[in-house]
Amino acid sequence: MMEKNSQRGTRTGFTTGACSAAAARAAAIGLAQGQVPAAIESLLPNGSRTSFAVQDGRCDELSAHAVVVKFAGDDPDCTDGAHLTVDLRLLPHQTGKVVYRAGEGVGTVTMPGLGLEVGGPAINPVPRQNILDNIREAAPGLLAEHGLEITISVPGGQDMARKTTNARLGILGGISILGTTGIVKPYSTAAWRASVVQGIQVAATLGHGVVALTTGGRTESFAMTELRQDRPELPAACFVQMGDFLRYALDEVVAQGIRLVVLGVMVGKLTKIAQGETITHANRAEVDTDLVARLARDIGASEADCQAIAQAETARFGAELMVERGLGEAFHRALAQAAIDTLTAPGRYGNAFQLRVLVCDFSGQKVADLWSAPARECASPVTAGRTGIGHLQHPDFDTE
Repeated sequence: MMEKNSQRGTRTGFTTGACSAAAARAAAIGLAQGQVPAAIESLLPNGSRTSFAVQDGRCDELSAHAVVVKFAGDDPDCTDGAHLTVDLRLLPHQTGKVVYRAGEGVGTVTMPGLGLEVGGPAINPVPRQNILDNIREAAPGLLAEHGLEITISVPGGQDMARKTTNARLGILGGISILGTTGIVKPYSTAAWRASVVQGIQVAATLGHGVVALTTGGRTESFAMTELRQDRPELPAACFVQMGDFLRYALDEVVAQGIRLVVLGVMVGKLTKIAQGETITHANRAEVDTDLVARLARDIGASEADCQAIAQAETARFGAELMVERGLGEAFHRALAQAAIDTLTAPGRYGNAFQLRVLVCDFSGQKVADLWSAPARECASPVTAGRTGIGHLQHPDFDTE
């Protein structure tokens, strides 16, 4: 289950969503078979399967309870060791109905802009689907005959949430159940930064002259789909999940003399880039919603909407509001252009490379595709990396 024997600094772990899905699978088996197993093999959102130990399994005819302890690998995650607890309760004669509840230590959504129902549990869409996939696979008869109430709890989750930005985002009372692949990579470690640099070095050797930098699995899948429409020959090694480490990635792009950089991003990280942050982790700096409001104003949004955007806690709120107002395309293009202007400004990266910004929404649909001016001619990759472009020459950028 856990990569505990791997070299420290590189061990991957599992998301709160994957652990919850594993606990739900075990509980569903308990409801269907009368006994909760001590270990199960669970389906992850990325399609792979992993074994999880199950604790405190118990069940009766109408309910079941199971716990999976989270291992975060080498990511410095406040939820490492959390007890992801799932209680399933049958809803007789309510075939196919599924109700999610936030138990102790799981947050409740109190503000729009997160893609979740206000007043509902902070259980993200991918984990919800992964939980259902595991229940249907392990115990197909449950939802074919009844409904299910799925309650997720995390003892101590309120204390864990104080170490996150949840309260600022309107998630109150506990942590969020998150994860798009099920796997936690150590994005916040020096080892992960080194792996980003290494990935770009590999891409530079392939002769395609392009690297696509993405923030995670969802944006990588989006970027692959878009780029391979015109360049089906691009190998996976041309796509590098940089996580939050844009500065390290772009510095290495320049050092390697790569001429085209594609950024595959969503609105939150794109806003961070536009405002000048090149370490885009949520805990490093707040999203500048005043910037989002200014862009909305520039494309003709009402003053009332601009004020609401400025007072919001997420860039997503502003983006979704502009989509509702019929200004979504103009807004995303303006935000992408702002990011290009920031990164290509004199004293930053200039035109050391050409930049293409591909933006997708939270369903993976393309909402913007913008290009910068072409890259300048330069003497050599080594020279390019030593002419005032490296991160030591970025005093106005967020530094680590």
